[in-house]
Amino acid sequence: MMHIIVSHVSKTIKNNPVIRDISMELHSGVVYGFKGINGSGKTMLMRLICGLIRPTQGEISMNGKILGKDISFPESIGIFLENPAFLDAYSGFQNLKLLASIKSVASDADIRNTLLRVGLDPDSRKNYKKYSLGMKQRLGIAAAVMEKPDIVILDEPTNSLDEGGVNLVKRIVQDEKERGALVIISCHDAEILKGLSDETFLLEQGRLVGHITGGNI
Repeated sequence: MMHIIVSHVSKTIKNNPVIRDISMELHSGVVYGFKGINGSGKTMLMRLICGLIRPTQGEISMNGKILGKDISFPESIGIFLENPAFLDAYSGFQNLKLLASIKSVASDADIRNTLLRVGLDPDSRKNYKKYSLGMKQRLGIAAAVMEKPDIVILDEPTNSLDEGGVNLVKRIVQDEKERGALVIISCHDAEILKGLSDETFLLEQGRLVGHITGGNI
């Protein structure tokens, strides 16, 4: 089980406040939607929860361990943020196998099954450089979920996807929730976010301006 506490977190970059005194609690088995226009702070807050940047003020704890003090990064997390980068000369399977070698958690069978989950052929030798935008998006999602992490963070995962791809993302988010993961997702499409989220946090100019339970956003 995962319990994340974001306590009075602020972040200032070059004298510009981008996150302003945000507090929230997050739990396993729940899908949390982050809603707001571009520049509202959604991605920056995700980066803070991932441990990729540190708060200027406040703290984030995970199961009682303070991020940046007790632990450098979340111990079990899958991340899809902005534009994921992979090696151009490697296939999808080769790229994921390279990532999997860092922790040695996901087996070759896990990688193959994950590629199939996102609608990619695990036996394809096509190099990442030749992938379409939609295929790149699918591979990024695969990288986030292949190790069955406790926390799954998906920032605009439906970008560049057709209707079939969007439905696939919906299934993956539901599967991760049922598996017991804590899922955080942002999406520019309010209807998709509404359908996926158990709870929604509304952000505006780096501030948390609303918290809604259920699908009414």
